[in-house]
Amino acid sequence: MKHTTPLHTTPLRAVVAALLVTVGLGAAHTGVASAVPLPEPAAASSAAAPSASAGLLDAMRRDLGLTASQAEERLSAERAAAAVEKTARQAAGGAYGGSWYEPSTGRLVVAVTDRAKESEARALGADTRLVRHSAAALDRAKARLDTLRAPTGVAGWHVDPRTNSVVVTVVRTEREAPAVRAFVDRARAGGPVTVAETARAARTYAAGTVGGDPYYTGNVRCSIGFSVYGGFVTAGHCGQAGAAVRGWDGSAMGTFQGSSFPGNDYAYVGIHSGWWTVPVVLGWGTIPDQLVRGSAEAPVGASICRSGSTTHWHCGTVLAKNETVNYSQGAVYQMTKTSVCAEGGDSGGSFLSGDQAQGVTSGGWGNCSSGGQTWFQPINEILGRYGLTLHTT
Repeated sequence: MKHTTPLHTTPLRAVVAALLVTVGLGAAHTGVASAVPLPEPAAASSAAAPSASAGLLDAMRRDLGLTASQAEERLSAERAAAAVEKTARQAAGGAYGGSWYEPSTGRLVVAVTDRAKESEARALGADTRLVRHSAAALDRAKARLDTLRAPTGVAGWHVDPRTNSVVVTVVRTEREAPAVRAFVDRARAGGPVTVAETARAARTYAAGTVGGDPYYTGNVRCSIGFSVYGGFVTAGHCGQAGAAVRGWDGSAMGTFQGSSFPGNDYAYVGIHSGWWTVPVVLGWGTIPDQLVRGSAEAPVGASICRSGSTTHWHCGTVLAKNETVNYSQGAVYQMTKTSVCAEGGDSGGSFLSGDQAQGVTSGGWGNCSSGGQTWFQPINEILGRYGLTLHTT
């Protein structure tokens, strides 16, 4: 995050005043600093969800082709779908086959293997689809794939509730390569598999040092994900445990307290005295800075937006969950796939659905000129791994 004044040299009273303006009015965030709880705004205690800012609606118009009213309606419907998803999963029990948000209807679709469970899901406000395989069976099939070593022509694999199968994604130009065909054959032997194609395999989004960006470690520039009490979370490929972190101005900011990559792609940076954390994600002037109010997981099909230090603010949709991404450095598991673009230096940055934290940017393919796809590491897994508490309003 670029700042106009280093907060670690600003008087305490001025910093607190600036943070209150940021939280209360959505003004541009000027820095990151050490964990100090802020007074909870009156709006946070309201049962009604806050209306979306004009900037957020404009970003959804640009990236999703929605009018302002359509974007407002979609955000409201997605909040309702997210609330239904957890209850519907519990109601379906072992018959649960997965779920997704359907933009054309504005409703959650719950797949079940037992027709008797359909009425229970519908009573909760969801549509239903009868399928052959349960989510648990599909997860087991995917877990078997996770034990295999994939060739570079295989971009990744995930459970897809819409097709009720495990989707193996291969690089289009490598589909007929012997190693790729052998991997697909082994995958099909272990369960229901569908093959999809992609133009390119994913890569991570770290970048060389460029002045004026959020943080650096070694000669790598990455982006801050979300503030937690005591520091922030980001991508694991940005630095190893023990590595020193420099802030936007090059001054000492903190240290990687934990990091995991590959296998996972998450890290926790503890910050030094004099730096502050705030429950805010930068809008980079494209939209007002966004408040973080929780980490409720958005369903497949929901809209989602990303903030990063290179390409700033972009939106798209959740395409898949629990995908294994086959980077050149090794496989990373339990990732979420999106249609949002990103570029080098965006690694570690924030993924939000409305005001709910979703995860930190890992990697992808393409760019924000021609488009592409990006994966993130889910935030709740990171919080649980390191015993962290998300800083929220």
